[in-house]
Amino acid sequence: MTRGNYRFLPRAQEDAIEHAIYIAGDNAEAADRFLEALERSCELLTTMTEMGTRRTFDNPALADMRMMPIKGFEKHLIFYRSSADGLEVIRIVHGARDLPALFGE
Repeated sequence: MTRGNYRFLPRAQEDAIEHAIYIAGDNAEAADRFLEALERSCELLTTMTEMGTRRTFDNPALADMRMMPIKGFEKHLIFYRSSADGLEVIRIVHGARDLPALFGE
């Protein structure tokens, strides 16, 4: 999925859909708000790509990755990096996950 100056890698797109479906299980309106908040957060990040916290993992493919919580859904984190084509969204992950294990450490 590509919008504006950001694009979701396939796994990030799957993450967004999975989170929205899970949230919709309790509240369909909250799922819509989640997707809107995700889009607003990504648009904001395109204007200030260094806004998020730099994350370092042992996997060299994840160099220069940053993370930022989704406003209004702070337990959900956007993992992204800046590229020549704009912002690249790598994953959208709930903060309770084991991040080192998830990112291959």
